[in-house]
Amino acid sequence: MLRKSLTALAASAVFALSAGAAAAQELTIFWAEWDPANYLQELVNEYEKETGVKVTVETTPWSDFQTKAFAEFNAKGSAYDLVVGDSQWLGAASEGGHYVDLTDFVKKNNVLEKMAPATVKFYSEYPGNSGKYWSIPAEGDAVGWSYRKDWFEDPKEMEAFKAKYGYDLAPPKTWKELLDIAEFFNRPDQKRYGVAIYTQNQYDGLAMGVENAIFSYGGELGDYSTYKVDGIINSEKNVTALEAYRKLFAYTPPGWTNAFFAENNQAITEGLAAMSMNYFAFFPSLLNESTNPHAKNTGFFPNPAGPDGDQFAALGGQGISIVSYSENQEEAFKFLEWFIRDDVQQKWADLGGYTCSAAVLQSEKFQNATPYNKAFYETMFKVKDFWAVPEYAELLQQLNQRIYPYVVNGEGSAKEALDSLAADWKATFQKYGR
Repeated sequence: MLRKSLTALAASAVFALSAGAAAAQELTIFWAEWDPANYLQELVNEYEKETGVKVTVETTPWSDFQTKAFAEFNAKGSAYDLVVGDSQWLGAASEGGHYVDLTDFVKKNNVLEKMAPATVKFYSEYPGNSGKYWSIPAEGDAVGWSYRKDWFEDPKEMEAFKAKYGYDLAPPKTWKELLDIAEFFNRPDQKRYGVAIYTQNQYDGLAMGVENAIFSYGGELGDYSTYKVDGIINSEKNVTALEAYRKLFAYTPPGWTNAFFAENNQAITEGLAAMSMNYFAFFPSLLNESTNPHAKNTGFFPNPAGPDGDQFAALGGQGISIVSYSENQEEAFKFLEWFIRDDVQQKWADLGGYTCSAAVLQSEKFQNATPYNKAFYETMFKVKDFWAVPEYAELLQQLNQRIYPYVVNGEGSAKEALDSLAADWKATFQKYGR
């Protein structure tokens, strides 16, 4: 009797031990190699402390992030449990069966209320306006602006600006003011220039810059539900927006024909430009005196409003998705429940991650934490994105081929460029049966 009891007790202990071991899984999150991924590793170390589940953030350089991720997806590999993927991946990853459908999770956990609505729409929803969700907003980002406060606040400059334009010199609230200020500070003979904008056409640099103008001029890229583009991408508003972007290019430093985030930060650190557009994710280095000698004199503002009061910005950043081939999906869902908690999102923001939590973004603590946080808060409720369909790379290449010659070289007109782009996109969508 005693022997049987001891045997049963031992068996129970072994079962409990094995059950505990099974519960203490590991999770692997795949992301690109940059500072936010390091912040995420710090954050998920807290999850391990709470649950005993070890979470590793595996990274790879941006240059091969997409290639490596989709190679694993297409092989139906289980190396990654979650991935922090670009919003443009939503179409290919969902239609390819690589992402777990999170629609029920989003509704059950009130994600639409917890996160800034625009971020859920563009980081998570596919197809557009379908009510189906494939990720949780993770790293918020968008295109904003930095500027030289000392140039703007110089009494002589302020006096000269008001005499010329009839209003006070201050961070621009409209695109008209943005153009005026860029013109005012453009002084090639002094090696000072008005503005730095995105012009690189190898991937999405130029597209992000042009979208900043299009969206705030009240334009759209197309209808995300019907894929209609003719009359939308080449609308009068978009023509005017593209003409404005071309005007800005005239006030950029010499040779500004292949500029993206690195060059645009350098425009500030090297004292070249009065204003510079860039992703918020690259603003922290502008406040670091070791990387920016003008750190104390660098300020920030959100993308200005267009002529009719529209104010939007091009979306960057990523959402976090569960990989459908993961063997740890149950634990991955538990992790997402933890990740969207208000206290966790506050910790994410404190570490340096760009939270999409509406509550955190709206708090005074967040908005006063850095000189750019208030602009970031204002922006994340006013973001729009590029096409997230599987063929987005073709659409992006077509945009670059049509827009770049006009913006950088002044070839043709804005209308001609956009009419050609509309025809390209229409043919592409027809090719893919949309």
